[in-house]
Amino acid sequence: MNFFTAGLPSRRLRARDPARGRDRRAAGGRHTSILPRPGAVCLVYRSAGYHPHMSGTVGLVLVSHSADLAAGLRELLRQVAGDAVAVTVAGGDDDGGLGTSYDLIRDAIAEAGSGAGVLVLPDLGSSVLTAKALLEDHPDPGVRLVDAPFVEGAVAAAVIAATGADLDTVADAAEEAWHARKL
Repeated sequence: MNFFTAGLPSRRLRARDPARGRDRRAAGGRHTSILPRPGAVCLVYRSAGYHPHMSGTVGLVLVSHSADLAAGLRELLRQVAGDAVAVTVAGGDDDGGLGTSYDLIRDAIAEAGSGAGVLVLPDLGSSVLTAKALLEDHPDPGVRLVDAPFVEGAVAAAVIAATGADLDTVADAAEEAWHARKL
């Protein structure tokens, strides 16, 4: 276990128990959330420009086929919302190329988790499918996948999250960005 997966079930334990149709850890009553255990030390906050004392805001996960696109959007969000909001990225595939990665999304969600919830914003196609598969494997009411435009939805979510709004309000702001006209 490394600091990215602290509090997450291992691959071996994530395997479904065919007899029960659920996660083996859930059968034992252990922590099964994709977010870190409450009170768990998570060193990845520093790499995201986010600090544990700012744990009252909803975190954002940007899921993109391109690591560069996701990193550029994260920089834009830092300029708009500052460091008050944890913004993590899951860009590209495991080898650094274009694509999506189940493991990168899982790690980004764990990194963004602050206790106030996590909003996952995918760019298109397989990033949506991969994020949906992950959240179906690890259902958690504190993690929400939203149908929103990637850039406009992320900006709206970051601005509202920086005010300390709850997960529902931040998700609504991201989804309402569909109605923002440019011309």
